Amino acid sequence: MSSQQILKLHESDNITVALRQIESGTALASTGLNALDKIPSGHKVAMESIAAGQQITKYGQIIGVATQDIPAGSHVHVHNVAMASFERSETFGSKARDTHILPVADRATFEGYRRTRGAVGTRNYVGIVTSVNCSASAAKLLTKEAERSGLLDAYPGVDGIVPIVHGAGCCIGTDDDAFRKLQRAIWGYATHPNFASVLMLGLGCEANQIPLMLEAYGRPEDDSFQYYTLQSAGGTRKSIEKGLVWLETALQKAALAQREPIDASHLSLALQCGGSDGYSGITANPALGHAVDLLVRNGGTAALAETPEIYGAENLLTDRAASPEVGRKLVDLLEWWEDYAAKHGSEMNNNPTPGNKMGGLTTILEKSLGAVAKAGSTNLTGVYEYGERITAKGLVFVDSPGYDPVSLTGEVASGCNMICFTTGRGSCYGNKPVPSIKIASNSTMYHHMVDDMDINCGTIAEGSETVAEARDRIFRSILETASGKPTKSEELDIGDAEFAPWQTYAQM
Repeated sequence: MSSQQILKLHESDNITVALRQIESGTALASTGLNALDKIPSGHKVAMESIAAGQQITKYGQIIGVATQDIPAGSHVHVHNVAMASFERSETFGSKARDTHILPVADRATFEGYRRTRGAVGTRNYVGIVTSVNCSASAAKLLTKEAERSGLLDAYPGVDGIVPIVHGAGCCIGTDDDAFRKLQRAIWGYATHPNFASVLMLGLGCEANQIPLMLEAYGRPEDDSFQYYTLQSAGGTRKSIEKGLVWLETALQKAALAQREPIDASHLSLALQCGGSDGYSGITANPALGHAVDLLVRNGGTAALAETPEIYGAENLLTDRAASPEVGRKLVDLLEWWEDYAAKHGSEMNNNPTPGNKMGGLTTILEKSLGAVAKAGSTNLTGVYEYGERITAKGLVFVDSPGYDPVSLTGEVASGCNMICFTTGRGSCYGNKPVPSIKIASNSTMYHHMVDDMDINCGTIAEGSETVAEARDRIFRSILETASGKPTKSEELDIGDAEFAPWQTYAQM
């Protein structure tokens, strides 16, 4: 047997791959394993010889083209693979199938907070949302003063006070889609069901005027929302004093909220993958996709996002679009992204990131195929702009960049009250006001970063658990977390700095 017919992937893994049938009793001692190149865990191996120019397939799909001859048993990665061109399929809805939705009486339940405006929360925060960066420090100072004074200690039923601050809001145009992206992100947080009450704090002279948002989106009818500006209040100190008075009342109201049994149709799950690796597409992402199928059958909603990270795999979604209009809307987004990247001298294959490549992902086509696995197998029922309020049930798509904080800001603004975040390289992401369950694709990283990881799906690759068993663990975790069980990021108090609206406007 030649050294190209058997390969040790990584000395720390103690894994050997046979590239042809080996009869029982065949001695392997003289196969020259020690002389072979070491291939990092999670990377690809050529199972047969690949000629230069030949298409390379994974998951039954094309992920690139060989730039040189690749012998069987060789490392397949960026040094010998290039991005492949492809023709976009427009067979919209050709594989759409009816999904059986369980009757209400048979659905899974969680303990949530019913809000007066009809939405359901999984957490019970009080928020201070800023319209512009110029009021960000005042919002933080107000939060610190409330915590320093012990005001929050009197209300143990409240999860905390969250300042939602950002670096935008002024010296921008106010009559284009870029401005509306910012408004939708801010307004989506200001009216999020995980906030019992919200104070919106502005400076007063900014382009992003609070009354403009009220005019565009409609002021909430109850008293859960209040606003003022630093200029109207008389400056920073007076704004903080006024805010403390408001907080006293807001915390009292929030403390009255009680969890109650609610069926899973009121869960809206944001799907995200960050720091992906070669295992993500075969462990964590498909396991999450199976859990998404369970959620959809229980009447719930799951939102896929990160538009550049479905590039080249969009047919797996558009083929099961609930209507041709839904499929066309997703393709329109991708065509916008192609133009957007070109205008900025970029290309779609600039994603994967360096970390993704170190983890074994070679092209965006390969990364996208793994990422789409998070979406499960049910019909795509809706496609939404960044931060646009989700109204459909089932699997939907929310436009966003692949940059995790920016993408998740859009999904949360769209109404998601839970997050499932898969990772192979490791992520320390948290979100307030929405709990983020982090799911590891491999056991090595899970144990190395166990203080940040909630679920290990490396068990699938190890053969100690099936995808279906991992699915059940993820679904139980979603219900338990929605009912109040803290995530690892919540235990670490992470999530105050992750509000990051997508900025596509000209900053003047």
